[in-house]
Parts: sequence; C-alpha cells; structure tokens
Amino acid sequence: MKQIKWGFIGCGEVTEKKSGPAFSLVPGSSVIAVMSRNLDKVRSYAQRHHIPRWYTDAQALIDDPDVDAVYIATPPSSHATYAIMSMRSGKPCYVEKPLASSYTDCQRINHISEQTGVPCFVAYYRRLLPYFQRVKELVQSGAIGKPLNVQVRFAVPPRDLDYNRDNLPWRVQRDIAGGGYFYDLAPHQIDLLQEMFGPITRAHGYSCNLGGLYQTEDTVSACFQFPGGLPGSGSWCFMAHDSARKDRIAISGDKGRLLFSVFTYEPIVLFTEEGRQEFQIPNPEHVQLPLIQSVVRHLQGLEVCTCDSRSATTVNWVMDRILNK
Repeated sequence: MKQIKWGFIGCGEVTEKKSGPAFSLVPGSSVIAVMSRNLDKVRSYAQRHHIPRWYTDAQALIDDPDVDAVYIATPPSSHATYAIMSMRSGKPCYVEKPLASSYTDCQRINHISEQTGVPCFVAYYRRLLPYFQRVKELVQSGAIGKPLNVQVRFAVPPRDLDYNRDNLPWRVQRDIAGGGYFYDLAPHQIDLLQEMFGPITRAHGYSCNLGGLYQTEDTVSACFQFPGGLPGSGSWCFMAHDSARKDRIAISGDKGRLLFSVFTYEPIVLFTEEGRQEFQIPNPEHVQLPLIQSVVRHLQGLEVCTCDSRSATTVNWVMDRILNK
C-alpha cells in the first residue's frame, strides 16, 4: 500500500479533534510535519501530537521531500495561495472549507489544478458522514415522494467574542473570511443540498448588519433554485435571542416531509401518511475521518474522491451571489 505522508499548514482548533487525528487513523496515512507562523504554538502542537517536524514557513514545509500531500487548515483568505503553492510543487492538497474567500479565488485554484494535473480536495466532510448519508438515502429512495421545496433555517445568539471590538474573531473579518458567520457556516448547508439536488443555478439574497457588533453581515435571507426548477429559500441570523435558536433544513415532497439539522445532529424526522419516524444516526468521533479516508484512498489509487475543488467552487458562487459580492 502506498504510504501518504502529510504536512499541515495551520494547527488551529479544527485540527485538534475534527480532522487532525484522522490522518493517522487511516491505513497508509501519517502526519510528519506541521507549520504555523507562531513558533511556540507549532512546537507545542507537534510535541502534543507526536509530529516529528515543525516549520514556521509554509514553503519550507511544502519543499520537505518527505511530505507527499498538504492539509491547509488556515483561514480562507490564504487558501488559494497555499493550495497553488502546493500544487505547483506537485503535491496534492486537502483544503478546509470554504475553498477560498471568493469565487474568483476558487477559479484560480481550479486553473492551477487543471494546469498541473495535481488534485485539490476540500473538507466538505459532511457529505460522507453517516447522518447525512441517511438523509440523502431517504430523499433518493422516494420516502417523501417528489421534492417540491427546500427551506434552510438557522439562528444563533452572538458569541462572547463578538462583543470584543478590539479583538474580533477572524470569522467576522471580511478580508480574512470572505464574509461573516454566513460565509463560515452556510457552506456546509449549501454543499449538502447540492449533493442531493445538483448545483444551484440561480441565487439571490439580502444581507444586512442589524446588531452592529462587527462590520460583516449578521442577518441573511436568500432564495435559490436547483436544476429542474426545485426552489429553495434560507434565513440565517447570528444575532438571535437564545429562545430563537434553530438549526433545521426542511425538505417537502408530494408524499411527505423530512427535517434534519446540520450542526447539532438532532434526530432525522420523516413525516408521511404512515406517521412520524425518527432516525438517530451516530457519527464518528473525528468527523472528518470518512472524507480523509476517501482522499487517502484516492491518492493511493484505490478509489475516486469527488469532493474536489471543482465541486466545491459552486458553493462560493452561490454565497457570493447571495451576498451580492
């Protein structure tokens, strides 16, 4: 079996449990290097996770002859730069979502991937989680009949850090994240729906800042359309009262209705003429494990992983349309 040795660019929170450990759990995969511009942070991370090499320069990690592939776990504004550096060095990359901070940067990544023949994968890991695989099976099996409408509803209160004007989270800084929390969280919802119904062909939205805690959007409403005319709508509020918390997608069909969450993994609920059914589907401890395994097996020549930069680019196109970027 071909061994894939990974180098990480970035060692933030997402790598601690969601993704990082999974790279060493997949047969034929290991992590041998990690990079952060903060020396103390990267050294501590490497020692805690038993990674033999650490760097403070991304190009040095990419140039390491023992590194076969690169995991890019930095904020979106640097995704395109690091992905292009990696692919031009002949090394496949696995990029955190969204693929980039704009649709234009996604196109740049795709161009280099096509030019070099080096693949770029994207961490839309929910596609392969058992919970969402079950949702997709219910829709495709005809459990709700012909899908007629899709509704996304998401509302959460502000986070404590959102009140710190002198040190706001990078996720609400447009030049780093591409937008606000919408640009950080909505990609998972949009990607899952496109996996079920095909790439969105039309999208329009209204966004505003009603809370004034930061400059990026905190409230968004949108409408969109899938191939064949299936309509959808969405509302996102990141300033909601705690009593208004919501994480739900509803798919209505001519024979039933399906409800599920994207971030809280509440039981999937199916309504049909036969009544109400619930499905509790557990996910692995390290949620990116199924996708990382698929990526590794692709690089080993054992399967084809379709969660690549081209399939991920349509998500940015939709978000940029909704935000009128």
